[in-house]
Amino acid sequence: MKQNDWEESALMQSNKVIGFIGLGVMGKSMAAHLLKAGYGVFVYTRTKDKASELLSQGAKWADAPKEIAQNANVIISMVGYPSDVEEIYLGENGLIENGKQGTYLIDMTTSTPTLAVKIAEEAKKRGMESLDAPVSGGDIGARDAKLTIMAGGSSEAFEAVRPIFDILGSNVVHQGPAGSGQHTKMCNQIAIASNMIGVTEAISYAKKAGLDPDRVLRSISSGSAGSWSLSNLVPRMVEGDFEPGFYIKHFIKDMKIALDEAERMGMDAPGLSLSKSLYEGLAEAGEENSGTQALYKHYN
Repeated sequence: MKQNDWEESALMQSNKVIGFIGLGVMGKSMAAHLLKAGYGVFVYTRTKDKASELLSQGAKWADAPKEIAQNANVIISMVGYPSDVEEIYLGENGLIENGKQGTYLIDMTTSTPTLAVKIAEEAKKRGMESLDAPVSGGDIGARDAKLTIMAGGSSEAFEAVRPIFDILGSNVVHQGPAGSGQHTKMCNQIAIASNMIGVTEAISYAKKAGLDPDRVLRSISSGSAGSWSLSNLVPRMVEGDFEPGFYIKHFIKDMKIALDEAERMGMDAPGLSLSKSLYEGLAEAGEENSGTQALYKHYN
């Protein structure tokens, strides 16, 4: 049976129904992969127009997270900020208050470890399982279903939803109990933050030295300087493509979370602090909705 021929009642009764909240740069591609894999998918996002393509492919529209909670046995969120996550999960009209026992809640937003633990505790009281499972890979990883997924939560819950993770990512690792996925994502963002400074300075140096950036990239991307950012974002910089694979405003949010956690643990993070200040300067200049590769503009 074709997906767009499904009856809504059959979708509701199916044990293969997923709710997906947040259809931004990454979420839209992720939800599409689930549809293609044969899952019934209810979607909600603040701007319904963003869901039009998915709806044409057979997804079902929900008017609010509450409606998602009432219809889906597995619910994934991919939104912008911890405040959004808190409202979606812990609000009066949120998932935990209105969800069913046995539901698996998977937050793939980059959020705070503390909030992830709180959500897991509240979900447990209602007979639900919660996982914090932030991702890395940006729009390209989401489009190609090659995301890195860092999961925190019980091992039993992780194994139960592992088939879903495998549809979305190529590197899926259970990191430990609730909050561990978010802590791992902070490690990821800290590494990227300093790396982006090095990548951008290297290519800016090449340009000022009169070199061909594409030739330089061919030489250094396969050596010890190689990184995902070097291989995937430098071509965009050189072409003047600053469309977001990952928004600067969201990267600043992530770096703030990481700095707050580092301070809480008594750790100094000078590289992270420098990167955050550079990106905040770009945001103040009107680049908050550009991709992180727009750091190139700071040097050029």
